[in-house]
Amino acid sequence: MRVTAAGEHAGCVTWYGAVRRKPLSEGGGVPGRFGTGRAPDELSLVLAQAVVNAIESTGGQAGGVYLRSLTPGLLRLAVLAGLPGPLFRPWWRMHVNRPFPVAEAFRSGRAVHLADAEEAMRRFPQLMAGLPFPFGSLYMPVVSGGKPVGVLVVLRAATPGAPVETADRQRLRSIAEGLGSALAGLQSAGTAVEWDEEPLPVQLPAGSSPPVRIGRFDWDLDTGAVGADDELCAILGTGQDGFPGTIDALAARLAPEDVYGLWALARQAAASGGPVVRRMRLRGPDGRSHLLEVSGRREKGGDTGAATHLTGFLVDLGIGPVVAEAADRLPRGILSLDRFARITYINGLAEEILGRPRSELVGRVLWEALPWFANPAYEDHYRAAMLSDAPVHFLARRTPPPWLSVSLYPGHDGLTAVLAPAEQPVYAPGSVVSPGLGLGSPADRSAALYRPVALAIALTEAVTARQVSAVVTEELLPAFGGRQLAIYLLKERHLYLEWETGFPHGFLNRFDGVALDARIPGVETLTTGRPIFFESMQRLAAAYPGIPMETDVGARAFLPLIASGRHVGSCILGFDQPRGFSPEERTVLTALAGLIAQALQRAQRYDTEAALARGLQDVLLPHGLPVVEGVDTAGRYLAGTQDMDVGGDWYDVIETGRKLALVIGDVQGHGVAAAATMGQLRSAVRAFALSGHDPQEVMSGTNRLLIDLDPGQFASCCYIVLDPATGSTLAVRAGHPQPVLRRPDGTAEVMDLPGGIVLGIDAEAAYPVTELDLAPGAMLALYTDGMVEESGTDIDVGIERLRSTIAGFGPASLAETADHVIGRARQAADRPDDIALLLAARWAAPDGDGARTTREDYGARPAGGMRTP
Repeated sequence: MRVTAAGEHAGCVTWYGAVRRKPLSEGGGVPGRFGTGRAPDELSLVLAQAVVNAIESTGGQAGGVYLRSLTPGLLRLAVLAGLPGPLFRPWWRMHVNRPFPVAEAFRSGRAVHLADAEEAMRRFPQLMAGLPFPFGSLYMPVVSGGKPVGVLVVLRAATPGAPVETADRQRLRSIAEGLGSALAGLQSAGTAVEWDEEPLPVQLPAGSSPPVRIGRFDWDLDTGAVGADDELCAILGTGQDGFPGTIDALAARLAPEDVYGLWALARQAAASGGPVVRRMRLRGPDGRSHLLEVSGRREKGGDTGAATHLTGFLVDLGIGPVVAEAADRLPRGILSLDRFARITYINGLAEEILGRPRSELVGRVLWEALPWFANPAYEDHYRAAMLSDAPVHFLARRTPPPWLSVSLYPGHDGLTAVLAPAEQPVYAPGSVVSPGLGLGSPADRSAALYRPVALAIALTEAVTARQVSAVVTEELLPAFGGRQLAIYLLKERHLYLEWETGFPHGFLNRFDGVALDARIPGVETLTTGRPIFFESMQRLAAAYPGIPMETDVGARAFLPLIASGRHVGSCILGFDQPRGFSPEERTVLTALAGLIAQALQRAQRYDTEAALARGLQDVLLPHGLPVVEGVDTAGRYLAGTQDMDVGGDWYDVIETGRKLALVIGDVQGHGVAAAATMGQLRSAVRAFALSGHDPQEVMSGTNRLLIDLDPGQFASCCYIVLDPATGSTLAVRAGHPQPVLRRPDGTAEVMDLPGGIVLGIDAEAAYPVTELDLAPGAMLALYTDGMVEESGTDIDVGIERLRSTIAGFGPASLAETADHVIGRARQAADRPDDIALLLAARWAAPDGDGARTTREDYGARPAGGMRTP
C-alpha cells in the first residue's frame, strides 16, 4: 500500500495532516492502494486513529493493529505506527495457532501484557528469539459483532519488576472496544473488515517542544520606557501586569553579558539613523536562547540623524536552530532520523565522513541513502534501539572504508545516529549473511544466528509434517528473502510433495512421486547428501538441460533433509532474483536443513504412533450404547487440539441385569500408552460390573489391578449404577470431577459426592458409595476434566460454566443436549486435553391416567455414542 501525505515521503501517511481531497462524508479519501473509494479509506483511517490513540494513551513508542485476512487462521498487520515497515517484514503475517502473544490474544479473547523481556521470555520464547531486545508490549483483542477480528498492539519501554498499570490496561481496552464498534459499523455498511495487503505505515505526532513565538516591543531611548505586547511578556515569563515597563527593570532579568550586549546593540542601531536591522541572541528567564531583532526610528521633531526609539521583535525559536548549531560544532558526525528511518538532519562532519552532501541524504531512508547500512546485523541494531528505547553501540564497515563507530540514541520522535571513524577490528571475517560485508561487532554474529535459533525453537513445537512445513515457511523464507518453498518426503524410494508455497499452481505436480534414479537436483541433493546452489536459473538450466522451469529468473537452493544418517527428503528454496550464496550462508542453510529433517523425522514417528493410537482408541470406545427401557443415554468424545490426537478418556454403559452402570474415566497422559491403559481399565470395570460386584468393589478392584499392571500411570473414574424402574442410584468416585444433575424442572446443580483418591496410587484406598434417587425427567452429566479445565482459570469456574450451559439449554432430546454441550467445548481454540461426555436421563413416571411418557414424547433419539472429530 502506498499513501502519500503532504510533505511526507511516499509510502507513509502522517495521521495528523493527511491529505484529503474532500471530506469522507462526501466520498473523499486518502489516495492509496484503494484509490479514493470511501469505504476502504475509512477502514484505513479508523485503524490508524485507533493505533495512534493507543500508543499515546499508554506511553508507547510504536504499535500496530492486526486484522483477519482472507486466508483462514492468518492475521495480517494492517497498520504499523512509529516503526519502519521493511525492518519488521517477518512479523507482517501471524498464524493464530502460533505461540506468539498476538496469536494468543486473538485465540483466547484476553489481553496479553508483557512488562519486560524477562516476562516475555518466560511466556513467549519465540517472540524473544526473533526480537531479543528489552521492551514491553501490550496486546488487546479487537471484537466486532461478537467475533474476534484483530489485535491492537502497543510497544513501549520495559518496566522491569513493575507490572503494567491498571490504568494503562483500561485505556487500551477502551480504545480496542471503540475500534471494534467502529469496525462493526463499517461491516454493517458493507465494508469487509479484512486485510490482505502490506501494512499501512503511520507517522506518530511529534512530541511536545517549545513553540516558536514572536513578541513585539518599543523602547523609548530618552525615557527608558519599554512597551511590550502580550506575546513578548509571555516569552519573558511575565504577564502585562508584571512587566516592568523600563529598560533597567528588564535588564535586571538578564545575564550580565546579555545586558552589555543589549546596550551595545541599542547604541549601534540608534547611531545609524536609518532602517538598519541588528540582531543578537538573548537568553530568556528559562535559560533558552532567543533571537532579538531591533531597528532604530526617529520620532517627529527629533534631532536629525539620531533615533529616539528602537523597535523590534523578540523571537522564541524553540530549540531547532540551537540544536543544529550545537551539532555542527561536535567532533562527530550527527544524523537525525525520524521513526521511519528518514534522515531529517545531518551535520557537517557527517557529510565529510560519509562523503555525501546533505542535499543527497536529507529526506531519504537511511539504508536507501547508504546501501552499506542494509546489513541484516546493522538493521537488527536499529530494531534494538527503536524497540528498547535504549542506546545501541556497534562497529560497522561502510563502503568505501573506513570502519565507523556507530551509536544510536532513540527518542519519542526518532533517533540520533553518532558516527566516528574507527580502526578495523580483529574479528572482521566475511559476513555470515551478506557477502562482502564485515561483521562489525560480536552482536552481528548473534543477529545472524537468531533466525536459526527462532527456527529451532519453533520446530520443537511442530508435531505433524505439515506443521513443520508451515514453520519453515514462516521462519526460514523471511530470513533469507526467499519467496518459494517445496518440501518432498521420501517414501518407498520415491519423493512425494508434502508442502509447497509460492510456485505456480500445478507446476510441481510433475515432480510428485519421482523415483530416486531421476536426474533432477531435488533427487541428487538427497542421494549425494550435498546441498546444491544455483545463483541463477540459467545456471540451473545449464546443469540440468531440459528440466522444466517456471521462470527464467531467480535463484535456487536444493537442500538434503537427512537426520541421523537417515534420508528423510529434500527442500527447495526459491528466490525471485539472481543472487549469490556466500560460504557462510551455505553453511547456515545446510545446518537448518538438518534441523528440518530431524523435525520431519519426529513428525513421521508421530504420524505412525497417532494412527496406531487412533485405531486402538476407536476400537476401545463404544460405537453404540445399549437401549434400556426407562433410561436414555448419549456419549460424546472430543479430541484435544495439542500433542497426540488421542488420550486416555473413556465412557461406557453396561447392562447388569435389571440395572444400568454408567462409567466415565480419564487415564493420565496421551498416546498409545494412555490408550492401551484405558482399554485395560475399561475391560476391568466391565468385567467387575458383569460379575455382580457392588460399586465399591468395582472401584477397589480396578484400583488394585492398575497398581498390579504398574504402567506408570494413574486414572480417575466415576461409576454410577442406576435402577431405571425405581430411580435408585449408587455412585462412587475416584478423584474424578463431580457430576452435574439436571432436575425435572430444568434447574441444575453440581453434585457433592464423597470420593477416594485417583486409581493406581494406594492399594488400600477406600471409595465410599453414595445413595440417591434419580427422579423421573432428571438427567445426569458425567464428563472428564478436559471439559472444565482452562489454563490460568480455576477449575470451579469451568464446572460452573458447564452447569450453566446444561441448565440454560432448555427442553431438548438427550442427543441434542449432548451436541450442544460438546459444541460449546469445541469453540475453545486450545484444548490441551481430550473430552469425554456421558449423559443419562430417566423417563418420566406414568401420568394420572396411567399412560407412561415415552422417549418419543420427549423428542429423544435412540441412545448412542459418538466420537466427535
